[in-house]
Amino acid sequence: MSTYLIIILAYLIALTVLNFIRSRKIKSQEQFMVAGRSLKWQVMVFTLICTWIGSGTFISGAEFASKAGFSALWLAGGAWVGIILIYFLAAKIHTFGQYTVGDVLEVRYGPAARVFGAIALIMSFVSIVSYQFVAGGFILNVITDGKISEATGTLIAAAFVILFTALGGMVAIAYTDLPNGIIIVLACLLAVPFVIGASGGLPAAKAALEPGYFAVVNSQFGAHPWLKAIGYFLSTMFLLLGVQSMYQKFYSAKSAKDAKKAVAWWTVGTIFVETVVVVIAVFAFSKLQGQIDLSVPKAGGKVVLMAAKQLVPFPVGVLLLGAACAVVISTGMNYLLSPSTTLMRDIYQRFMKKTPGEKNMVALQKVLIVAIGVVAFLLATQLKSVLEMSFFAYTIYGVAITPALLAALAWKRVTKAGGLASIISGTVVCLVFFALPKIKSLSIPVIEGDPWGIPLIYPALFASLAALVIVSLLTPKPKPEELERFFPKKPQ
Repeated sequence: MSTYLIIILAYLIALTVLNFIRSRKIKSQEQFMVAGRSLKWQVMVFTLICTWIGSGTFISGAEFASKAGFSALWLAGGAWVGIILIYFLAAKIHTFGQYTVGDVLEVRYGPAARVFGAIALIMSFVSIVSYQFVAGGFILNVITDGKISEATGTLIAAAFVILFTALGGMVAIAYTDLPNGIIIVLACLLAVPFVIGASGGLPAAKAALEPGYFAVVNSQFGAHPWLKAIGYFLSTMFLLLGVQSMYQKFYSAKSAKDAKKAVAWWTVGTIFVETVVVVIAVFAFSKLQGQIDLSVPKAGGKVVLMAAKQLVPFPVGVLLLGAACAVVISTGMNYLLSPSTTLMRDIYQRFMKKTPGEKNMVALQKVLIVAIGVVAFLLATQLKSVLEMSFFAYTIYGVAITPALLAALAWKRVTKAGGLASIISGTVVCLVFFALPKIKSLSIPVIEGDPWGIPLIYPALFASLAALVIVSLLTPKPKPEELERFFPKKPQ
């Protein structure tokens, strides 16, 4: 058995034991969903980093970097701007004190907004969980030199993530993320000089790669390179600004001050890790490109994992592979808990009007976690590109929920009809443009997966924002009492 595999399995077993011990202390739905609202900022920093830094960074980002070089930073850059903007909302989000984004949407826009928001969230998050499982398969395939197939590895990863999440909910996630976050930051810090050195440094990398790999935007990436780059930027920014996993963490904070301080350090950690991963991917690809066939779907996503095996000393390689494993587990857990929380709060508890005991509610959510995890696994078996799936997942959430959510928190003029129209139109247009390239009978020109070379974020975001603004301006203003919870009057 591979030494890499033995060490990583030992770590996973330790996490399993830790989660089992913590799960025995969970007695209420609030503890399971939002950790009893008790997390200090030091814990929140690492759990926020682990929530965002997933296989979207280590696998999708690496796949993008293998094709487009440093242009891949556009994918990460949207998140950085999103984090900076959300810093100013973190305290307000915590003060609102709910469980899901649907809670906010219903208070501002009514029950229908909660339902349609839940549908968009579940589609997005199941997609995100699916490629965490695929990334887990990549990792096990690489560290065992192919002895564990990608398919078997995907199944093993799915089983671990589902088990971890069902055991302890947010309590398990937050305290699992603490060691995982430390490993991720440390691995990136130690690996990058070794990868650059092994590839021969910048002169050798420039000689081995096309000039576009070092351009602000790779001119060979898509029919409209700048449009594509900004499309990735917008998709990640709008996802992060409204993503429920983050809001759930803010609700879990001990205080509004803890939430805001955690976001400040989260910004620093995320910029560092995502930049370093792209640097590792580009330099590693310059050295290993003869072993990677980019015409094969998903092949570029393995470049960071291959670097861990071939370009760095064994201890650093173990840390880097451990970091990749940690992000798959942590992100998978976070994005698996959120849709189960949505189904519980936004559908079951809200509309079925049943009030079983706390233990029964926790048990039911664990069943939902398993069911959603199985659906995500089945989707993972059909997935062709982590990058394509991540772009879809980011976009449908970002255009369906984020505009209405931010307007609810920051724009007094938005109306119930405007918010609902935004959610529905963003979802529908995103699904239509995602499906068009797959309908061969239409004979639509498809360039880099985009119909007519236009990334789906543009038509979907335009439809969502236009519906939000136009319908709101054409319908009566909200009544003052409808705004009190979002815009409380300042004491005289």
